[in-house]
Amino acid sequence: MRPDGRPCDTTRNIIIQPDYTETSGGSVLISCGKTKVLCTALLEIGTAQFLKNTGTGWLTAEYAMLPSSTSERKKRETLKPDGRSTEIKRLIGRSLRCAVDMKKLGERTIWIDCDVLQADGGTRTASISGAYVALVLGVRKWLRAGLIERDPIIHQVAAVSVGICGGKPMLDLCYSEDSSAEVDMNLVADETGAYIELQGTGEGRAFTPAELSRLIELGNKGICDIMKLQREALGISDK
Repeated sequence: MRPDGRPCDTTRNIIIQPDYTETSGGSVLISCGKTKVLCTALLEIGTAQFLKNTGTGWLTAEYAMLPSSTSERKKRETLKPDGRSTEIKRLIGRSLRCAVDMKKLGERTIWIDCDVLQADGGTRTASISGAYVALVLGVRKWLRAGLIERDPIIHQVAAVSVGICGGKPMLDLCYSEDSSAEVDMNLVADETGAYIELQGTGEGRAFTPAELSRLIELGNKGICDIMKLQREALGISDK
């Protein structure tokens, strides 16, 4: 029995609250069970140094856990982020760059900020799924304001965790499951089913091709469920 009584193939209760803060871009509070992440997207004139004078934009991400997001106070990352946060912000950036046509963006930079208010596992996947919605909301505002000329969104992106706990493949691990998992994996994919990133590790043991296949099957189901919630949050109806 899982801590919250869920079946092994079911995500936690996911709530996406759009326009959570009043900004010039997009904002979302995403809750995945007890995990809560504030995701924002803001636009800045000017592109990355290596893209100057190319007519191409850029998207970059920041990620941080607030001191009170865990049961014991986490030191605030003021000057130098820890290795884990650096890894996660790079993952978020890579994932969401796949959603954007940088040529259509022009020489502008989209800043994605993901701040974990409360952590109970799956903060990086929740950040990606929530930040995608914040990104689309921001793009809608920037188009209306004439800050960009063309819609640069080319793909929907979502992410979810899977793992093996007690020999059972499971979808969307909470912290107690993740901390004791024998196998831990994160999947990031677009709406076509193509993978942007797969991160899989045998924490306590190696895993078989059959187990990998089942984990991917569970992850695909979870991503489809999350994408449906993203579209609902954005007011996009499924035909």
